[in-house]
Amino acid sequence: MNRRKRLERCFSYQELDRPGVYSRTGFPRNDPTYDKLKKYIQEKTELKRGWSGRKIRTSYKTESYKEPYNEDFERHITMLHTPKGELRRTRLASLKGQPGLAETYFIKNREDAEKYLSLPIPEINGDISSFPEAQKSIGNAGIVDVSLGMNPGGSVAMLFGTDNFAMMSLTDRDIIHELCKRQMDVYIENLKFLLDNDIGPFFSMAGQEYINPPIHSPKDFHDFNYKYDKPIIDMIHNSGGYVHIHCHGSIKGVLRDFVDMGVNVLHPFEAPPMGNITPSEAKEIVRGKTCLEGNIQINRMYEASPDEVWDETRQLIKETFDDRTGLIVSPTASPYIRGEGETCFPRYKAMIDAVLEWK
Repeated sequence: MNRRKRLERCFSYQELDRPGVYSRTGFPRNDPTYDKLKKYIQEKTELKRGWSGRKIRTSYKTESYKEPYNEDFERHITMLHTPKGELRRTRLASLKGQPGLAETYFIKNREDAEKYLSLPIPEINGDISSFPEAQKSIGNAGIVDVSLGMNPGGSVAMLFGTDNFAMMSLTDRDIIHELCKRQMDVYIENLKFLLDNDIGPFFSMAGQEYINPPIHSPKDFHDFNYKYDKPIIDMIHNSGGYVHIHCHGSIKGVLRDFVDMGVNVLHPFEAPPMGNITPSEAKEIVRGKTCLEGNIQINRMYEASPDEVWDETRQLIKETFDDRTGLIVSPTASPYIRGEGETCFPRYKAMIDAVLEWK
């Protein structure tokens, strides 16, 4: 069974010769210590080549500029022009190669939300010629993953920021629904264009974690994620396609919603302390319907011994692969510590080899 076929069978919940094995690839930039690991992943694992399904949307008019902040960061300011006035967002960008930090967000109150709602639905057009090229280049080593970006609820939450979104979900719930509906409409128009141009069949979304326990209730998850994601997922399924969702956090109370939405592959499913569900518990909920992707905590790729990673991987397979379906072994996130690729490599290799040698 080649690597592409194995992933196809994972997404469609069919019997496998062995579990899939995969890694996200958001490596630190310009870090040659990870070259050996990148080569091993390329040669040995099931691959997903990302292709953005969002570049075909017309961008809104913005203005950006920078100003000093301190010796570690500079402030990046973005102004978004709407028919009802300007919206302002600021972000602190690292000057030393570290992750950036969101500082303020476009929507701070109901008036800002009304400004955003005054924006027209973006035009959907663009060059899609790179998609068949991506399919050809990956061949039988894997699939092309068409990223739709942040889901409607998550993209709305990021317009507010976590705390303000939580507060306004209590005080101004109606306008949050308006924003989610608007974002869903953008997604659907985007998806129509992609499907009409034979883009697919593997699609992905993220962002559900922004409306997830413990900050939000299961009802919030259902109202703002399930309600606006399901029409998109149904549209993909009706075209013969598949959906991958990336959602960190405590998903035990909402995992059934992911299954009922029709999610084909879910990454990750985290045990305490990062999440609240064990592999065996997750398997019993998703069995026969959703493939689990994960779950080896990424810190184990730096802190555990290779033997410990091997044992954890074999135990994961034992708990979630008894029916020989629905498992892609994967760390919970990309390798992330700059300069530690040589530390990471033998632990990653142990995880990958534990899958390749499984019988």
